Amino acid sequence: MEILLKGKSILVTGGTGSFGKKFIRYVLDNHNPRRVIVLSRDELKQFEMEKDFNDRRLRFFIGDVRDKDRLYRAFAGVDYVVHAAALKQVPACEYNPFEAIKTNVLGAQNIIEASIDCGVKRVIALSTDKAANPVNLYGATKLCSDKLFIAGNAYAGNKDTRFGVVRYGNVVGSRGSVIPLFKKQRETGVITITDSRMTRFWITLEQGAKFVLDCLANMHGGEIFVPKIPSMKLTDLAEAIAPGCKQEYIGIRPGEKLHEVMIPEDDARNAIEMDRFFVLKPQFPWWGGGNWSKGKPVPDNFRYSSDTNTSWLTIKELRQMVAE
Repeated sequence: MEILLKGKSILVTGGTGSFGKKFIRYVLDNHNPRRVIVLSRDELKQFEMEKDFNDRRLRFFIGDVRDKDRLYRAFAGVDYVVHAAALKQVPACEYNPFEAIKTNVLGAQNIIEASIDCGVKRVIALSTDKAANPVNLYGATKLCSDKLFIAGNAYAGNKDTRFGVVRYGNVVGSRGSVIPLFKKQRETGVITITDSRMTRFWITLEQGAKFVLDCLANMHGGEIFVPKIPSMKLTDLAEAIAPGCKQEYIGIRPGEKLHEVMIPEDDARNAIEMDRFFVLKPQFPWWGGGNWSKGKPVPDNFRYSSDTNTSWLTIKELRQMVAE
């Protein structure tokens, strides 16, 4: 990893977000890049991040993934791109579908074309468990984005640019997660839960950042990487955050699932299992497996779902993750 990043130029779209800041901090602290470029829309967040990080290797670009011309300027001389920018709030995407498509789908197309034309070596796009068998617009746009990035490897032709996707679950400490809501509600003594049966995959920001870096280093081009991460019951999370509070069940919201899936049965035919993650192989005739030849195919009808997971977080472990 040190050899991969040393002296290189890395660009992170949505770099002022929860993941972007954690990822950039980890790269700057543990590796030696020549520069790290933050591409995002909010000048105030960039100003605050610049003061907080105080690192000469950081560069800041005001821009939007919808603006292809701006991407061409930003991507000049860039070796690696981590694409984290997205509209990701499920209700907001349902209410503003055109905007979600412009950012999450057309923005992905712009990233692909700019990366190929500017000679970017590797691109990793962040996906979500909601892209597997999507039931809401956000998930549907991210599924389209995943398909575009995988197809981008064929679209690149004889160029050297390679694309991969990382798909994982809910992130502890990210903006918009349920944890801040529970912390606020515990002051009232009542925690609202949509359904007592609900389960979710869970990962920390640091785990996500490290996993993305590992995938960037080892990708062959065309993979969807799925980490093996634990599940938790939403009722247990509520108890971990607000012990003793009353739990009130309010019903599932539009576009919400009882359980999240990261590998559906139909995708499992192309999945191989490694020690710490799964790889969904692309259906390219030129794809030889790269670093994944030692992986084993998953069983028929395999499904990686939060309710049938073999790894579960206890209330004590949840509290520790939240505290960190």
